[in-house]
Amino acid sequence: MLYQAYQLQTDMASPLRLVAQHLSATLWFERTERSLLRQVSAACDVISRLRLTHTRPAYGIDSVQIGEDRVPVVEDTVSKLPFGSLLRFRKLADGLPEQPKVLLAAPLSGHFATLLRETVRTLLQDHEVYITDWHNARDVALRHGAFGLDDYIDYMIRFTEAVGEGAHVVAVCQPCVAALAATAVMAEDDNPSTPRSLTLMAGPVDCRVNPTEVNRLATSQPIEWFEKNLISHVPLPHRGHMRRVYPGFVQLSAFMSMNLERHQQSFRHLYEHLVEGRTDEARTIQTFYDEYLAVNDLPAEFYLETVEKVFQTYDLAVGTLQYQGRTVNPAAIRRTALMTVEGERDDICSVGQTVAAQDLCSSVRPYLKTHHIQTGVGHYGVFSGRKWNLQIYPRVREHIHAAM
Repeated sequence: MLYQAYQLQTDMASPLRLVAQHLSATLWFERTERSLLRQVSAACDVISRLRLTHTRPAYGIDSVQIGEDRVPVVEDTVSKLPFGSLLRFRKLADGLPEQPKVLLAAPLSGHFATLLRETVRTLLQDHEVYITDWHNARDVALRHGAFGLDDYIDYMIRFTEAVGEGAHVVAVCQPCVAALAATAVMAEDDNPSTPRSLTLMAGPVDCRVNPTEVNRLATSQPIEWFEKNLISHVPLPHRGHMRRVYPGFVQLSAFMSMNLERHQQSFRHLYEHLVEGRTDEARTIQTFYDEYLAVNDLPAEFYLETVEKVFQTYDLAVGTLQYQGRTVNPAAIRRTALMTVEGERDDICSVGQTVAAQDLCSSVRPYLKTHHIQTGVGHYGVFSGRKWNLQIYPRVREHIHAAM
């Protein structure tokens, strides 16, 4: 009944938020500093944003700076499957030099792949970029069947094949396990589309190393507890009616409760900025929460198998991970250059959990292996922000270009 209760509450609150949104827009014409109308408008704006959305935000990448030129960019859908699409960010310019093809593996989590917007924008400077754009499970009809960890690995293989020979895979956080497994399967099968390089960034390859609070939470209860307490059926009127999912709003609620005071302060600052007319500062907060409050439901099978096989029994790390009835063997990877990246202050995937892939890929020669620990950054700083752009990305770029 959890999802049904959430849907009922959302439907009942929707008229109030629509009224607040309308008032915020219509009252904003009053420009007098700290006027009553300005305060009412600001309050209405905050109220209208206290909601979750379930549609992927736009990537908003319409151009990229290459040297001294600003090059237009368009999104193309290369492959569309029930649970995810492969998107390409195509640069519209003649005479550009050939650039390495990079498949960015985004997490299938409580948020959409647009969380990697900055990662995409940075990679576009020197690469042809594709991304795994996961769909909201509540919008996938039951006729498309289940989607588990096996299916995720299969999608990674199919998307890599769609990118074509010579592809380089960059996986961020959760998909590091699936990306490594997919590369191992492709290498073992002598698949011509086996990635030339694999970059694993802040991913839970071996959660036995330096367990974080997230890891301890995953092992605090048996998998049956997670299924009983966190899995819900999608209610009407959504296309995925009766599909079992781990609702994105449940995960987001858990994340927000861990830093509730900080989020409350952010909304207070938003109100103050709007009242005082500091629109640029207000827009920064608005943009962040437009993204942060857009939630993505996970297929129940994928969520439960990830919790069990990645966080509880460590299947990949101990050599028991199965893909379609066969054991995944990272030692089968021989010619794919491997890079692992970790953040010194990462409290989600701590130092040591990602670099474990280096030992698992025992057949990759030492000169094809690279590891980087970035000082002074947490989880999100590994793939976004100033240190990603200035210190991490140049090393990732060098790794990819050296493997061409």
